[in-house]
Amino acid sequence: MNAPLRRVGVVVMILFGLLFANLNWIQAYKADEYRNSDYNGRVQVAEYERKRGNIEVGGTAYALSKETGGKLKFQRSYPGGEMYAHVLGYKPVNNADIGIEQVENDFLAGTSDQLIGDRVKDMFTGNKTGGGNVLLTLSKRAQETAYKQLQDNQVGATRGAAIAIDPRTGAVQALVSMPSFDPNPLVSHDTAAASKAFNKLEQDPERPLANRALSETLPPGSTFKIVVAAAALENGVSKETRIPAGSSWTPPTSGQPIRNAAASICPESQVTLMDAVTESCNTGFAQLGVRLGADKLKEKARQFGFEQDDLTVGQLNEGGLPVAASRTGEMTAPGGSTDPAALAQSSIGQRDVRMTPLQGALIAASVANGGSQMRPYLVKQLLAPDRTTSYYTAKPRELRRPVSGEVASDLQDMMESVVKNGTGRKAAISGYTVGGKTGTAQSGPDTPDHGWFIGYVMDKNGTPISAVCVELERAGSGGSAEAARIAGRIMAAVIADSGGR
Repeated sequence: MNAPLRRVGVVVMILFGLLFANLNWIQAYKADEYRNSDYNGRVQVAEYERKRGNIEVGGTAYALSKETGGKLKFQRSYPGGEMYAHVLGYKPVNNADIGIEQVENDFLAGTSDQLIGDRVKDMFTGNKTGGGNVLLTLSKRAQETAYKQLQDNQVGATRGAAIAIDPRTGAVQALVSMPSFDPNPLVSHDTAAASKAFNKLEQDPERPLANRALSETLPPGSTFKIVVAAAALENGVSKETRIPAGSSWTPPTSGQPIRNAAASICPESQVTLMDAVTESCNTGFAQLGVRLGADKLKEKARQFGFEQDDLTVGQLNEGGLPVAASRTGEMTAPGGSTDPAALAQSSIGQRDVRMTPLQGALIAASVANGGSQMRPYLVKQLLAPDRTTSYYTAKPRELRRPVSGEVASDLQDMMESVVKNGTGRKAAISGYTVGGKTGTAQSGPDTPDHGWFIGYVMDKNGTPISAVCVELERAGSGGSAEAARIAGRIMAAVIADSGGR
């Protein structure tokens, strides 16, 4: 009789022990998760009692909260709709938030430690002071131009991206991804309707929720030749050095010849590096890359920012929107040695080379800024709810220095020749110096090519104003020229928004 009772007692004690452990686990380790869960109704009601701060561009609020009179007192609204969606993101009732709404959530919601003074004041007044305000670096005119020009592109592309940054500071001037989406239905207080709208977007094969400017990595085609040219300039080649070219060249170990886009492009046996960039000579750069070697090519790409896994775009001193790493890929044969054929293809931005539009803009910005690459950022300032106190003001800082001033100057001469005499003519802006590089990249055996353009604009004094990358996915023939045209329009919009500097 005693033995069974003892066994029952032991079991009961174990169960109580497990219950006690579970309660401690919930209170000590899971409390924050449950407190902040999207399904915690009490938290939702409390969160919507305080007016969320604005996200502003150029003095206009493109994310703001309005009173509803309902159980959830404030409704988030996005007057810019699709135009700003991939930057602002959205703050839904049940689903996860994204964009600046997510990375600056605490400040916008008023729960940040920086705003503790306002919350202490609320304890005495009984008020619910609103959240803080986030001011972005974007140019309204440039953002609008980038959005409209991508939507109305002349080659019928349905997917792409455009990004512009200030080469001197790293401030993002425009950031657009195509296709876009309207965030307003996603923040409806009718959670069933909001979920339905989200599911429709998530299941769309065009992936409108994807921020292609920061997260899409595609073969960059001939825009990558600027990286190869930089490596060459640092290894005994000048812009007037003649390099092997020709209408066709077959790499060692490969039976597949590399050809130029047209028979008229560098058919000579040798061309200068300047002409090779201007004409976008595939045979010249394929041979140049093999001559330089995989290690030098990969190292120069890394110095420009390839392979960086932790870059974000938000504030300068902490997190932000995540950026996918650009990659040069493998250039080796099965045994581990360098494969000349793979290296040759990589040298013209094909094979396994992958680049984000942001990385393309950073390459152009580094060249324009004399070799100094500034850290990109979106958040210009954080203002108190009453706008009297600034809790953060961006102070630009250098991210890296991929090339010397001398090499940057030579690259400028070559990129400016592309716009004056080569494939980038459509990016030209009267009265300003524009440099750039087009790129056409194969997307697959039976699909149209991607079109790229990276470039920059300077004033008559040589001061850089903007650096841009435009990518049109599967744009086909004329895609790179159209990307150059759009880039020119975006850069002109930045000029106009800054008073014609």
